[in-house]
Amino acid sequence: MMSVKPDAADRAASAVSEKKQNGKNGAEPKPEDRGVPQKRSGWSSLSYTTRVTLSFALIAAMTALVAIGVVSFVWEQHFQTYTRDNMESVATITANQIAENYTESGEFDGETVMPARTMLAMTPGIGIRVVNNTVPYDEESTVSIPFDSTRLTSAQAGVGGASLAPKNPSPDQMATAKIEVDGQAVGSVNVWVLGSDTLLRSADEQFRNNSYQAMIIAAIVAIALASCCGFLFARSLVHPINRITKTAKEIKEGNLSARTELTGVDEIAELGQTFDEMAESIEKDRELERRLTTDVAHELRTPLMAIQSTVEAMVDGVFEADQERLETVNSEVQRLGRLVSALLSLSRLENRSTPMKEEVVDVGDLISQIVATHEAFVSDSGLSLAYEMEKNVLVKGDADMIRQATANLISNAVRYTPEGGHITVKVSRGDIMAAISVRDTGIGLTPEECKMVFSRFWRADAGRARASGGLGIGLAVVKEIVDRHHGWVQVEGKKDEGACFTIHLPLYDPEAEARQNMKAGRTGRQKPVKPKENKNKKSREH
Repeated sequence: MMSVKPDAADRAASAVSEKKQNGKNGAEPKPEDRGVPQKRSGWSSLSYTTRVTLSFALIAAMTALVAIGVVSFVWEQHFQTYTRDNMESVATITANQIAENYTESGEFDGETVMPARTMLAMTPGIGIRVVNNTVPYDEESTVSIPFDSTRLTSAQAGVGGASLAPKNPSPDQMATAKIEVDGQAVGSVNVWVLGSDTLLRSADEQFRNNSYQAMIIAAIVAIALASCCGFLFARSLVHPINRITKTAKEIKEGNLSARTELTGVDEIAELGQTFDEMAESIEKDRELERRLTTDVAHELRTPLMAIQSTVEAMVDGVFEADQERLETVNSEVQRLGRLVSALLSLSRLENRSTPMKEEVVDVGDLISQIVATHEAFVSDSGLSLAYEMEKNVLVKGDADMIRQATANLISNAVRYTPEGGHITVKVSRGDIMAAISVRDTGIGLTPEECKMVFSRFWRADAGRARASGGLGIGLAVVKEIVDRHHGWVQVEGKKDEGACFTIHLPLYDPEAEARQNMKAGRTGRQKPVKPKENKNKKSREH
């Protein structure tokens, strides 16, 4: 019997235990928990409306606090100045009254300093000191200080303990007024306050208190209004976003016709409009995919059934595998190959997967080469071909695509024109558009057929019976090519009188291109691009 070494067993048990512990600690989440979004906490867990509302309220509160602080500072400075002026006024009035009494008595006695006592009684909370300058200052006897409100105890002025007046006061703390008699200072009056509000009148103090209360109420109202404005603002922003979200969910659930229907010129409205355009494009692509699947299934069913029945008959011995039947099968296989190739080409054009070259093309020279390569093909069909052109007709686009579109129109004209008919290809120049027209004397088109002629797999009834009937894709390819060149196709015709297909492409404007390049940040005018020399290229039947 095999046995495990003790150290190996310990390591294995330790590993298992560690793995279990990690599972308990959340190191390895359960399979059902994977991919589940974690709950957000804090500020990020709040809705956008709540966050905007709180942000507005916070901004309003901070603004109110700053405003209250600034106003309080300014007002306190104002009240301090106001208090200082009142201190000086009290000192001046008291000094003038003492000077009058001193003139009568000639000394500083109780009657002389009586105005100081009266002012102290009228304005409690202040300190008044009367200083006698006629005698030297004596710290012990205090003869030079006939009156000091801080020494008032229970009896007369000047009796009591040490003065409570500020030592070495600053000019902001104490006001001083001279007692002048006959132009000579005999003393001075010092006034100080025990608080900044002492010399404020009752009306002043009430006004200040009411102002602070008003600022607090204004701050509360401002915060409330800011919160309401923030809420309404957030709702105005969130509402279109919610519409976009709702529309996206409907599209996700399969309702491709859902639209936000947002209008306006702001960024969210532009987002909604872009979203609607995207949804419309998706709906068109889905509808195009559905139609393509249906059309392909319909078009492939007939040749595949023909091939299948012929091959099964030859396998079963019903038909002999002779040259004729093999050629029939080969013809159908080739037709299927052309159909698949045409479908791929159309699909690339519709999905914009085929890059388009931007070059200046001389349409007259290009179409003349196409006409030259199709002369033999037209002649073999028993038709005549004529070509008319104007010189110097320039467009900017893909020469190969323009060549393919024109070749498809010529092939379509040959296919639906009886023998002995005539085809005319013409290149002309308009004011802003170049025109490439292909006119035939074939079976023609009714007004209803003109509306359906560019549909995939659509064919005229008379064309279905012809052995050379097309695949029904060539004209759809033409339309897609012209659309990519920002042009349009015009169809004219009458039944049994022929039809005319005209491709309209924007003319090349070097000045407009130079202006566009300058707007894009390029400096100077670009030199006009020389028209590309097109090489003869044999077109295929479409």
